[in-house]
Amino acid sequence: MLSARIVISGCSGGGKSTLLAALANRGHMTVPEPGRRIVRRQEDPESAILPWNDPLTFAEAAADLAMADYDVLRDTPGLVFFDRGVIDALCAVAHVTGEPFKPTLAARYAYSDPVFLAPPWPEIYGTDQERRHDFNAASAEFDRLLACYTGLGKEIFVLPKTAIHHRVAFVLARVKAI
Repeated sequence: MLSARIVISGCSGGGKSTLLAALANRGHMTVPEPGRRIVRRQEDPESAILPWNDPLTFAEAAADLAMADYDVLRDTPGLVFFDRGVIDALCAVAHVTGEPFKPTLAARYAYSDPVFLAPPWPEIYGTDQERRHDFNAASAEFDRLLACYTGLGKEIFVLPKTAIHHRVAFVLARVKAI
């Protein structure tokens, strides 16, 4: 049986969660985005763990949660699709601190190739209670993630801006090749 840990990353509001839901509906194991789970759990709007209150605390918490997700599923057979992952969170920590991205820590979490990146897509982008940053910030995030994954030597496919069933077919066709 094929065993792979596949990351769906990229621009906030680029359709990652919708893609993961469609993959889950087809019976694939999926892991929801750490950042959204952190925000949903907070009852205190002043909590330091919220990204708009303390971006570093949030990014570090997302990294911890992503590492825990990976560790729990490390030996699970079959495909596991992650809505973001450790590399995303470590890239965010580097951005917030202004320090370089640390590939040595990221290497301990060996996601499979390819990595899929959702590109900036203004026609579907929107803010909500959990995503308060604007489209320009989301586009800059895409650029940072592309640089981090490229720096790790990952094979990257940018998701097409198309209907969800086409995106699912795009991902599954490329995953079969591994």
